[in-house]
Amino acid sequence: MQQPISGFSKRNKAEKIKWIVEQHFEDPKAAAALLTSYSHPDASVQEKHDEFIENTLSNFYLPMGVAPNFLINGRYFTLPMVIEESSVVAAAGKAAKYWADRGGFRTTILGMEKVGQIHFLCSEKSDIVQAFFESAKKTLIRSCAPLLERMEKRGGGLLDLKLINKTAALADYYQLHATFDTQDAMGANFINSVLEQLAKQLLIASRDYPAFAAQEQPVEVVMSILSNYVPNCLVRAEVRCPVTELEAEDNLTPEAFAQKVIQAVQIAQVEPYRAVTHNKGIMNGIDAVVLATGNDFRAIEAGIHAYAARDGHYRSLTKAFIENETFVFQMDLPLAVGTVGGLTQLHPMVKWSLELLQNPSARELMQIIAVAGLAQNFAAIRSLVTSGIQQGHMKMHLLNILNQLDASAEQKEQAIEFFKTNAVSHSAVQAFLTSKA
Repeated sequence: MQQPISGFSKRNKAEKIKWIVEQHFEDPKAAAALLTSYSHPDASVQEKHDEFIENTLSNFYLPMGVAPNFLINGRYFTLPMVIEESSVVAAAGKAAKYWADRGGFRTTILGMEKVGQIHFLCSEKSDIVQAFFESAKKTLIRSCAPLLERMEKRGGGLLDLKLINKTAALADYYQLHATFDTQDAMGANFINSVLEQLAKQLLIASRDYPAFAAQEQPVEVVMSILSNYVPNCLVRAEVRCPVTELEAEDNLTPEAFAQKVIQAVQIAQVEPYRAVTHNKGIMNGIDAVVLATGNDFRAIEAGIHAYAARDGHYRSLTKAFIENETFVFQMDLPLAVGTVGGLTQLHPMVKWSLELLQNPSARELMQIIAVAGLAQNFAAIRSLVTSGIQQGHMKMHLLNILNQLDASAEQKEQAIEFFKTNAVSHSAVQAFLTSKA
C-alpha cells in the first residue's frame, strides 16, 4: 500500500526513482530501467532537461517529423512537427504540395497586441474610481520605466492602460486592462512583471487619493496576470485559386468539390459538435509546430478555442467561399508565440526546429503556424467530402497496429503490401497475421 512521503522534492533523482518504483510498480527493477533507458546518454544534455521542470525522473519522447513543400508568401518552408497521431504529418505534406501547385499559402499579420490585467475591487462610486484612474495613469506607467526599457529598445513595450468597469457583472470589480507588444518574445514573464509593478503603484496611489473615503486601503488587488486570450494578436492565412483549377477525388468536378468543402465548413459554423472536431483537426497542425518550436501549446489552445466562441457560439475557425469564380479557404487565428526566451535557447531540438524554419521572427512564426493549421484542415475536409477520413488515416495507422501485435519485419512487409488494396482495421490486421503464422 502506498505511503505518503515528505521532502520528496529535496531528494536526488536516484532517491526519487527508488521511492517511486518501490511504491507503485510490481517490478521495480524493470520500471527503473525504463526510466533510465529514456534518459539522454549525454549527462550535460540530460541536466538541461532535468531543470526544465520539477521532480524530473526521465524524458517522455514524442516523434518529430517534417512536412516539406510549404510555399508561404513565395518562400518554401519545411515544417517541423512533434505529434503522436498517425497521418497528421502526411496530411500536412499532401496539402502543402496541393497548394504549392496553385500559388501557395498567403498570410497577413492583422495585429500583435497582447493583454494583461490587474483585477481589483473598490467600493467607491464608479465615477470616482474613473477620476482616480485618470489622475494616476501617468504615474502608474512611469513606475514601470525600468522594466519597459529593454523591450522599448526592441520596438515593443506597454501600448496602453485602460480602466474597465465590471461592476455590473460582479460587485465592486474593476480591471486595469494593459496591452503590450513583446516583439519576438512570447512575453509572459515580462508582462507579469509589469503588471505586478502596476499593481503595487495602484495601491500606493489609491491611498493618497483625496476623493476616496477615509479608508486605510480603498483598493484591494485580487490578482495581476497576463491573459492567454489575444484576439488582437491575429494572423490570417489563406489559399485561393480559380475554381476550375481545383482537383478532387471520387470523380467530382472542381465546382462540385468546391461546394462540398464550403458546405462542410458551413456545417462547422452552425453545429458545435462538428465544430469542435473540425477545430481539433486544425490544432493537430498548430500544436505540432508549436511543440517543435518550444512554445506554450496549452496557452495557444485556450486562446484559440475562446476565439472560436467569441460571439457566444462555438464555430469553425476556417471559412470557405467563392469570390469572383475564385475558391477561397481562409482562417484568422489569435497566436501569441515567441522565438526568443523560454525553451528557444535551452532545448537543442527547439533551436534545430527554428533553424529549419530559417530562424523566423515571432511575426513570421505566427504565419507559419497558422498555415500548418489551415493545411491540416483542408486535408481533413478534402478526405471527408471524398473518400472518407478512415481510408487514409487507417493506412497510416497500420504500422502502429502491427507493432502492437508484435509483427516481425517480414510480416510488416507483407501486411503493407496486402493492405494497399484492403481496408485496415485492428481485427483485419490480426486475421492477416494469423493467416501468415
